[in-house]
Amino acid sequence: MNSALTRVRLLGAAALIAVAAFVIAQTPRPAQTQTPGTPARFSEKEAHRPTPIPDRVILTWTGDPAHTQAITWRTDPSVTKSVVDFAVADGGPLFVKQARRVDARTEALTTDLGAAHYHSANLSGLEPKTLYAYRVGDGANWSEWFQFRTADTSPQPFSFVYFGDAQNDLKSLWSRVIRDSYRQASDIRFFVHAGDLINSRTRDAEWGEWHTAGGWLNGMVPSVPTPGNHEYSRDAAGKAMLTPNWRPQFTLPLNGPARLPETAYYLDYQGVRIVSLNSNERQEEQATWLAEVLRDNPAQWTVVTFHHPIFSSARGRDNTELRRLWQPVLERSRVDLVLQGHDHTYARSNLQTGAGALDPVGGTVYVVSVSGPKMYNVERLPWMARMAEDTQLYQVITVDGNRLRYAAHTATGQVYDAFELRKRPGRANQLVERVPKDVPLRLRVAPPVPAAPPAAPR
Repeated sequence: MNSALTRVRLLGAAALIAVAAFVIAQTPRPAQTQTPGTPARFSEKEAHRPTPIPDRVILTWTGDPAHTQAITWRTDPSVTKSVVDFAVADGGPLFVKQARRVDARTEALTTDLGAAHYHSANLSGLEPKTLYAYRVGDGANWSEWFQFRTADTSPQPFSFVYFGDAQNDLKSLWSRVIRDSYRQASDIRFFVHAGDLINSRTRDAEWGEWHTAGGWLNGMVPSVPTPGNHEYSRDAAGKAMLTPNWRPQFTLPLNGPARLPETAYYLDYQGVRIVSLNSNERQEEQATWLAEVLRDNPAQWTVVTFHHPIFSSARGRDNTELRRLWQPVLERSRVDLVLQGHDHTYARSNLQTGAGALDPVGGTVYVVSVSGPKMYNVERLPWMARMAEDTQLYQVITVDGNRLRYAAHTATGQVYDAFELRKRPGRANQLVERVPKDVPLRLRVAPPVPAAPPAAPR
């Protein structure tokens, strides 16, 4: 009897063990084990998940900067109708009672991290040289109130900032560059981004980091972006494909070549014509368009930006076909300054004319710069008046009447390179060097010291 009871109990215990083992086997296990006390990495999908609260707010232009302002932002797909409230800014809070409301355009975008809605509005009929405040939202969920200032209708002094490639480590290392630029020159009127804003065209997390780095600055200072090769990839047939984020998140002029919408365009700002070219595709078509845009140019100064340099500063990256197509147009059209990226070094020319020959009295100044942490070796070439390696830089450019002042700052704010261009009626520009005398070249290996010339015979 006792032995029978014992067998029953053992069978019952075995059954319970079997059931427990089955339950454990069916329970999903964590994707990866984690050492107790070690923090888990927050997923990109969660870190960059959109919500009904507007984020990635950015200013650009589609028209005249004196009378218009374009605004773009992102939400989750639950927001199907969005608006902008705006008013002339005031020192007190009562300006909000005078706010006008404009409906936004909404478009869907699905990326590797999921679905989102992008909203854009173009404010028009604005008063020139006026400070406005605005917010974006759906009527229940709002951004903060931002401010922007419209341009003057006539040439007036102003400054802007130019960045070479940001591309990598955007949140961790590029952020300090864009933020220090605003600390250095808080009255800047716009940012020029010369391509490779991110590293991979299909990764929405990188765009999230780019917007995080700029933060509220993007909602206060308009951007003038041009695409680089990292905003592109090729399909199976070799066709160039622009990042799907570009057009939803940047609301840009449509005055360029019809087949390059919002990647090649121009705008005029207080006596300066800014032209953005797309060096990734249709280069010959753009050469013709550029000549037309600059033929009847009313501006005193002309600045052109694109990604791939006319004169490369890194070994093995020479863009001979681009130079053949674009350099003659740039110099015949008397372009003053060309702002480029791509080579992850710093190099700046003197005044150049024809095939890169040095010319002390006329021509165009070409600059290659980098603002992110990815670095290459500089190739030391005769056209370079100043160069650098392993240096994150931003450039503050100030236009004041017949003078254009240029200063390249390191990420810590130090002036590394500087010059001044002076307009002279009926003659070519004059370039005046302003390179700081106490700042040595930032190169991995110092350039060789030229040999002393032989002594003259007695």
